[in-house]
Amino acid sequence: MDQEKGFLNKLKNYLLFAGPTTFIFFTVIVMPFLFGIFLTFTDWNGISSNISFVGAKNYLVVFKDKAFWSSFQLTGYYVFFTVILTNVIAFLLAYVLTSGIKAQNFFRSGFFTPNLIGGVLLGYIWQFLFSNVLTYIGKNFDISIFSSSWLSNPTKAFWALVIVGVWQYSGYMMIIYIAGFMNVPKDILEAASIDGANGFTKMKKIILPMMIPSFTVCIFLSLQRAFMVYDVNITLTKGGPFKATEMISMSVYNKAFLSQQYGVGQAEAFFLFLMVAVVTLVQVYFSKKMEVEA
Repeated sequence: MDQEKGFLNKLKNYLLFAGPTTFIFFTVIVMPFLFGIFLTFTDWNGISSNISFVGAKNYLVVFKDKAFWSSFQLTGYYVFFTVILTNVIAFLLAYVLTSGIKAQNFFRSGFFTPNLIGGVLLGYIWQFLFSNVLTYIGKNFDISIFSSSWLSNPTKAFWALVIVGVWQYSGYMMIIYIAGFMNVPKDILEAASIDGANGFTKMKKIILPMMIPSFTVCIFLSLQRAFMVYDVNITLTKGGPFKATEMISMSVYNKAFLSQQYGVGQAEAFFLFLMVAVVTLVQVYFSKKMEVEA
């Protein structure tokens, strides 16, 4: 009897404090996700009230869709360069801005600011810079690399996306690395200095091993954001020129809403979800194994 009352009291407290959040989570996240998986087995076009079950046909279409795999490959390149450059730049910024330089709080705020700008607005800002400001500088100062808009060249347009992605997220990751630097015990660093360790040795043997949790979080976040990039992609390049910069999220959107193949688009989205989940889980697993305690 007492156990039953204890269970009822716990259930009542849970429903009172966590019930609304749980309800919202299921209605906004879980149910749409499950409904999306159901749609991968249908031929729904996103508009019609008629939904026919087609089994695994949509998944077969995904595996045969050359445009999808081309976007997936391009996204892989984008993720590779964006994740590496973002984390390297963020780590270096954090290192400099925890070294005690003057006005370091001002610089921290300045480097973090791009992350506060919405992706859509950010894309339009950089579109203006690449198409107008940089081309004006290139033509008037005879700088060949900027003589024409990067957004009209397939290769340069890709690197424009990488630059904007790195510029947007480096400041955010920098804050996480700064927290990691500040958590490195000062007494260990002082003891290492007394023992004659130089800056490089302290970085390699002490700071980097203790920064693994920060690396885990930053790489996880940058992987997830790079794989799912859409807003900057559509406003900066619109997937052009000639679909040369159409990332996988844009490909999924176009398939589902523009081509009205909602079932195929959902199958592509589910496949993307699985790929991102596998990559991030593997990254977190191996990163956790590398962590050390102070």
